[in-house]
Amino acid sequence: MRLNKFISETGVCSRRQADQWIAAGRVSCNGQIAVLGTQVTEADEVRVDGELIGAKKRQIYIALNKPVGITCTSEAHIEDNIIDLIGHSERIFPIGRLDKDSEGLILLTNNGDIVNEILRSENNHEKEYVVTVDRPITDLSLRMLASGVRIMGEMTKKARVSRIDSLSFRIVLTQGLNRQIRRMCSALGYKAQRLQRVRIINIHLGKLAPGEWRNLTPEELVDLLPRKPSPTIAGANPRTPRPSTTGAR
Repeated sequence: MRLNKFISETGVCSRRQADQWIAAGRVSCNGQIAVLGTQVTEADEVRVDGELIGAKKRQIYIALNKPVGITCTSEAHIEDNIIDLIGHSERIFPIGRLDKDSEGLILLTNNGDIVNEILRSENNHEKEYVVTVDRPITDLSLRMLASGVRIMGEMTKKARVSRIDSLSFRIVLTQGLNRQIRRMCSALGYKAQRLQRVRIINIHLGKLAPGEWRNLTPEELVDLLPRKPSPTIAGANPRTPRPSTTGAR
């Protein structure tokens, strides 16, 4: 298999990060500095910064209710980082991010292959948020949020928007521009005072308290990874994946 895939499947990083390490000359294969596109087998000795990379690890998928004030990074030197908050025994990293001043559902994994699959915009994966703004929001503004708002020189994709009360609404996005919802609100003259993500694709925040996390269930993984066998989770019974339903999600 390709070297970047081999590295990501050990759980140390994503494929993209592995490519960066290879390009920087930090990866060796059988004692020789590796290059992009190198093919390896499990019999090869692969090292990163001189440290031997082991065999493929058990795949881990976690749902966390990220509190406000936590930074979505695996960089250990950054204070209040998401990895220290969880304190997992395995090396994991977040799939995407939530701003430090936002809260709610975020997924973490040691499977670098799934990261791009979930984040790739053309896959139109849904993410649902509950937003509270600083003053009563009009029906016109909600319609504008749904049809698209110009931010950072481009129009946002159409979204599903519904009112909760005079100050809050739900919005379902299929893209993830930088601080997108906050910028959309600001473009219409509002300030997002609270932003909580409550769903990613078929994974719901549910009753997780801020700072709490759980392993994804086998049922959630079947829907999350429809083209792959259901990964084995410690303590869970394996099941046969059901066929995915027809139509885009």
